[in-house]
Amino acid sequence: ESKKQEAFIKPANYEKSKTKKFKSDISKKENMYYNTDEDYYICASGKKMLLKGTKKKKTKSGYETTVSIYECEDCDGCEYKSKCTKAKGNKQIHVAKNFMRLRTNSLKNITTPKGILLRMNRSIQVEGAFGVIKQDYGFRRFFMRGNIKVRTEFLLMAFGYNVNKLYHKTIQNRNGELLHKQQAS
Repeated sequence: ESKKQEAFIKPANYEKSKTKKFKSDISKKENMYYNTDEDYYICASGKKMLLKGTKKKKTKSGYETTVSIYECEDCDGCEYKSKCTKAKGNKQIHVAKNFMRLRTNSLKNITTPKGILLRMNRSIQVEGAFGVIKQDYGFRRFFMRGNIKVRTEFLLMAFGYNVNKLYHKTIQNRNGELLHKQQAS
C-alpha cells in the first residue's frame, strides 16, 4: 500500500468461500453481520459479539499484527451453540482487521475486468512456463549443488525459455503484446 501497488492475488480462502458449505456456516466471521460504527459482530442467534480486547501476534517471519478478540454476550441455552462453537464458554472470534481489509481489497481487485484478465494471464504465462520447462524441456531436477550453482543453472534454463519464447513471438509477429486477449467461448 505504501508503494501505491494494487494486489491482484486470490485470497487463500477464495475458492472455499464460494462454496455453499462455507456460505451456510454460521460459525464463520465472514457470515456474520459487522457494525463498523460501534465495532461489534452479531451472531446467528442475534446476540452481540462485543470487543473483549486486542493482542499483538508476531509471525515466524517477524511480521507483527494486531488481533481483535470478540466474545458473545451469552451462549448458554443458545439453539445454535453446537453448530457455532466447540467452546464450553461463550463463542470468541479473533479478527486481524488489517488483514481482513487487505483481503477484501484483493477480492474486489480480482473480480474487476482488469483483475479477471490478469488472473487469466497469470495462469497462462506463469504456470504454463513451469509446465513447458518441466514437460517439454525435461527439466525435473538440478544437476548442480550449492546455491550459486543451482541459481546459475535455473537462470540459464529461464534464459533459454525466454529466448525461445521471443523467437516464436517474432515469427508470429506478436512482439508488442504482453497479455493474452480473452476469447469468446
